[in-house]
Amino acid sequence: MSVHISQQFNAELDAVKNQVMTMGGLVENHVQSACTALVEGDSVLAERVVDEDFKINALEVAIDEQCTNIIARRQPTASDLRLVLMIVKTITDLERIGDEAEKVAKMARELAELGESKEQYVEIRHIGEHVRKMLHDALDAFARMDVTAAVKIAAEDEKVDQEYEAIMRQLITRMMEDPRSIQRSINVIWAARALERIGDHSKNICEYVIYLVKGKDVRHVTLDQMKKEFLE
Repeated sequence: MSVHISQQFNAELDAVKNQVMTMGGLVENHVQSACTALVEGDSVLAERVVDEDFKINALEVAIDEQCTNIIARRQPTASDLRLVLMIVKTITDLERIGDEAEKVAKMARELAELGESKEQYVEIRHIGEHVRKMLHDALDAFARMDVTAAVKIAAEDEKVDQEYEAIMRQLITRMMEDPRSIQRSINVIWAARALERIGDHSKNICEYVIYLVKGKDVRHVTLDQMKKEFLE
């Protein structure tokens, strides 16, 4: 009987992890679509991202309920409990990434309505692709419980921050030189800020992987300390 219960428990955990990956795939798709809508001035695609955000929210609620039921019925301990807690934290970050993608889509919709040339928003293309890949790799590290990959992906957040700062400087200069660009530039700034936050949330997911595998909370540990402890 104990073996049977253990097998059922493992199956439940695997099912929840698969749900997280499904949610992650949807969130990643929204990030990519929002960035494409912004760069290409595609208001229809932007509207679709906004309209479908409820799907991400629904998945968060469903997975959270599954985790609550597992804790109540199985009373997991040690690494199993850490896994359930990690999943709850991960889906919270994924839901917030979905919200940030929605913000980018809304900015894309407003910019498209302005009728400006899509060439004005190319500064967003690189940071958008960077954070999308960061999210993809973070989910892959989650699926494989790969600490080495998680540390390396977390390190990418510094590069995202540098890109964001460069975009801010560029847009501030543009607004000073051409006041007519202020409205457009402010919208782009909000979109860039949302993308920078996606990088932060992706880094959080990597930190949860480290916590699960190593049992150490690294949320307030410097990147150099993380590298020294887990890569060397």
